[in-house]
Amino acid sequence: MRRRSLIKGMGLTASTLFLSRYVKALESPDHYGASVHPGTFLPNWESLQKNYHTPDWFSKAKFGIWAHWGPQCQPGSGDWYARRMYEEGSKTYQFHLKKYGHPSVFGFKDVIHEWKAEKWDPQSLVALYKNAGAQYFVALANHHDNLDLYRSKYQPNWNSTRVGPKKDVIGGWSKAAKEQGLPFGVSVHASHAWTFYEVAQRSDQTGSLAGVPYDGKLQKKDGAGKWWNGLDPQELYEQKHPLSENSGVNGILENKQWRWQNGAAKPTQRYINNFIDRTIDLIDSYNPDLVYFDDAVLPFWPLSDECLKITAHLYNKSIKDYGSLKAVMNAKGLDLNQRKAMVWDIERGKTNAIEPLPWQTDTCIGSWHYDQSIYERKAYKPAKTIIQMLVDIVSKNGNLLLNIPVRGDGTIDDQEQQIVQEIGRWMKVNGESIYDTVPWKIFGEGPAQETEAQLVREGFNEGKGRAFGPADIRFTCKPNILFATVFGWPETDSIVIKSLANGSANLQGPIQRVELLSTKQVLEFERRPEGLRITLPKDKPLDSYASVFKILTSA
Repeated sequence: MRRRSLIKGMGLTASTLFLSRYVKALESPDHYGASVHPGTFLPNWESLQKNYHTPDWFSKAKFGIWAHWGPQCQPGSGDWYARRMYEEGSKTYQFHLKKYGHPSVFGFKDVIHEWKAEKWDPQSLVALYKNAGAQYFVALANHHDNLDLYRSKYQPNWNSTRVGPKKDVIGGWSKAAKEQGLPFGVSVHASHAWTFYEVAQRSDQTGSLAGVPYDGKLQKKDGAGKWWNGLDPQELYEQKHPLSENSGVNGILENKQWRWQNGAAKPTQRYINNFIDRTIDLIDSYNPDLVYFDDAVLPFWPLSDECLKITAHLYNKSIKDYGSLKAVMNAKGLDLNQRKAMVWDIERGKTNAIEPLPWQTDTCIGSWHYDQSIYERKAYKPAKTIIQMLVDIVSKNGNLLLNIPVRGDGTIDDQEQQIVQEIGRWMKVNGESIYDTVPWKIFGEGPAQETEAQLVREGFNEGKGRAFGPADIRFTCKPNILFATVFGWPETDSIVIKSLANGSANLQGPIQRVELLSTKQVLEFERRPEGLRITLPKDKPLDSYASVFKILTSA
């Protein structure tokens, strides 16, 4: 109303000039509709590295749960559905033909239309996750499919309040996390829609529909008589650009061109600006404590460092809102200096040493997007695997962010519920050895660490080493307390911890007491030249695949 009165008062010439300049500003490639918050942090690496420190809440939390949930969960056919449904001959392509029809007729925009989230109850799910021991909760804000899952000012047509479920997904998750007293995070993946959807420009090479284009080049004018009449598919697919090098090769994006400098089609400044606007709008509207980028270092890096504006905005806003820095930004593939500016995240993997700065593993019990076949094969990671991973990661100064796949309707299945509940049972009696701990002098001992695989790109060394067994032990500590977690229950009546041998430089002072943490039983022990020998109780505890011994020391 104020702007309209101002224009009216200017007269026709003045108002026309005002509108002309305003529209020109919106169309300028240098325009940002969302303003960057000023403050201590400047949008450059030097400023961020100099001034950032990981907030205490994140360092102490150790365990978070992630809802990597969006329209690609609707088909129930696993990850990257919106890309692989356009890859002729792939398993997902064949699934799509059978379930929905040919991608020239039924594209991913139409999968979005099918997604209704009719049984979604964020309050119940987040309460379940908190009961399982999660200390923070993260929700998918958008994926490579480019649909914003919130009321998006800069993606006004292709967001979950306008299409699909017509619900504010991030708003619902945020409210639920706040009710449970959990820090709330959002994950942002949409920078790669530019290349992710290139397959939608293809057509079949064989068969009766050979040469018939898929729906990736459709425009607003093509929607007459369709459910999407009035919407422009190009605001979703973003395919008004030349293809990347070797774009016709399946796997080229994930295996090579994830890093933009490796032949990916260069995004326009308009596209980059829109991504920045959308993400700053997300931060301003929902006030997340954590923002996760699914990119190598940063969105559009190394073509551009402009997304450091988002990082500076997040940190400066956090200081303004709370009086101190409480915000976390997760990013992948960071070098040693870049890890001083944000928290290093490793996808489906882990480091093999104690890191000087807090870091995070993100992984999943199945596929990132819900996959019905994993349920049918009973192929989820069991609670045993998750708990052993958590202990190993925490011993190296890391956190674990665990995705529990959500079905399209907004529910998790009974096998997932059982896994979450079992994690919760273990955490209730052993959480003292996880939360608010720090690494010890060494992270552990045993044969598994001798075969640990090296990181590949942004992670992906998960499950490539030797399986944990009773000879593998991991350490965490608090003042005057050392926790030793043994990955199994020996067949003998005792365990020997070699790192705590009599005279060991690792622990020179005396040991006062040893307890089995889950039962509080006081155990007999003796320090010998070969190690600390602990006599085990006769009854094996529940969840003995990760048995925690609480060792009280004098220093």
